[in-house]
Amino acid sequence: MNDLAVKCKNVWPGLGIATITGMAALFLSEHYNAPAMLFALLLGMAVSFLYQNDTPCSCGIDFTASTLLRAGVVLLGLRIALGDLAILGWQTALMLAFAIFTTIVLGVFLAKSLGLQKRFGALTGGSVAICGASAALAISTILPKGKNHERDTLLTVIGVTAMSTIAMIVYPILSAQLGMNDTEAGIFLGGTIHDVAQVVGAGYSVSDSAGNMATLTKLVRVAMLMPVVLIMMLVIKRFYRADAKAGEGDIPKMPMFLVGFILLMLLNSFVSLPTVVVETGTQVSRFFLVVSITAIGMKSNLGKLAEVGVLPIVMIITETLWIALLILGYLFLI
Repeated sequence: MNDLAVKCKNVWPGLGIATITGMAALFLSEHYNAPAMLFALLLGMAVSFLYQNDTPCSCGIDFTASTLLRAGVVLLGLRIALGDLAILGWQTALMLAFAIFTTIVLGVFLAKSLGLQKRFGALTGGSVAICGASAALAISTILPKGKNHERDTLLTVIGVTAMSTIAMIVYPILSAQLGMNDTEAGIFLGGTIHDVAQVVGAGYSVSDSAGNMATLTKLVRVAMLMPVVLIMMLVIKRFYRADAKAGEGDIPKMPMFLVGFILLMLLNSFVSLPTVVVETGTQVSRFFLVVSITAIGMKSNLGKLAEVGVLPIVMIITETLWIALLILGYLFLI
């Protein structure tokens, strides 16, 4: 009990400051209609001195950036039900799976071509393909923990959040210019924009019908997060053993948060949960993710971010254009 008390005592200062900063990010997001994740990152980076030089907040910030992050990912399972796949149709679901797979492969190829680590390409590709910052956080937890692990996660979150915000503004205009109906616009917006919040904003700016279809399409992409993470883990175990032995990072084991995510998704699929439970779980998940990304921002080093240059942004832009062109091609073919 003493050990538990000491651990809690060490965690509270960092957890408290990350929570307060995350709440400030949510406040700014609601009042200025901008992504909460972006505000969380910026505010966290602004107080990064709280993590440096082994301050009393360091332990709690580490806890928030890891344990609280996993809890937020687990609760994402309440957003998803397997019935969503049936409603959307197998052709569209298959196209989304193809788009996700090829975008991740493109990310790995681009990283290798540009002289970056392939795991960074998998991180950016998975984030663009599935659900933006949430996917980046989930995928980063299973990637080998190299020396640039947190920097790469931060860069990815910044990049996909910025691109998602731009897409939220530009894509509805593009769908109107291309003469899409509500169903086509919903599939396009839900299949291409990175973050859930931006998909909702873009979809309902077109119409209620387009917003409903965009949200459904996006949830199907989110449902593919866990299969993608599991496949990545198998690939890592197969191909990164040499890197781990060379000191590049440990081979990750099956994380329990994946099991929790799948269990909640199955529960939501086969049991009619009260609306208040689903909505509360979704809001708590969002809050946990915002607070954890605040902690990741606190752990960041701006000097290291500047060293990388524009190559990660070029990768994310290319991946974003790729998935947009794929979905547009599919819509015109059908």
